[in-house]
Amino acid sequence: MKPLGAILAGGQARRFGSDKALAALDGRALIDHVAAALAPHCDGVILCGRAGEGGVPDRPAPGLGPLGGLNAALHEAAELGAARVLVAPCDTPLLPAPLLEALVARHGSCFVAQLPVLGIWDAALAPLCDAYIASGARSSMQAWAAHAGATAIDWGAAIPNINSCDDLSNVTGFFP
Repeated sequence: MKPLGAILAGGQARRFGSDKALAALDGRALIDHVAAALAPHCDGVILCGRAGEGGVPDRPAPGLGPLGGLNAALHEAAELGAARVLVAPCDTPLLPAPLLEALVARHGSCFVAQLPVLGIWDAALAPLCDAYIASGARSSMQAWAAHAGATAIDWGAAIPNINSCDDLSNVTGFFP
């Protein structure tokens, strides 16, 4: 069974200045690029952090950064009967298929060292994530990953991440 795909899209995009998930790149929204990249590797793709747009709300509440979106994805995967969830941020429109294949082929939870919000997680971690957030430990994704016993994998290549309008302008050169 393929994992559930989840796109983290609940951020404030302060550095970008507007809703970067909907920013256009090559005629499509960033979020659409990410959904298209995840789709072949997943049994469905959900949107985390956009409850009013047909997605699932960050859990337990908005404002927790990527961890709130990951927690929502873990719970949604568990509710849908998916054993794992492949998670990617909305601002990574050029996800390499071989990297996603490598993540899906791994056993256990792991994340990309160069971009810790990109990873595959066991849905059974949902209660642990709830407890982690409830304890007040809302630090980095690396800290959560260490707490959850996830493995970091080194992809060895840059994965373009759009955090500013300049980043968006620079990434257009990746398209033929």
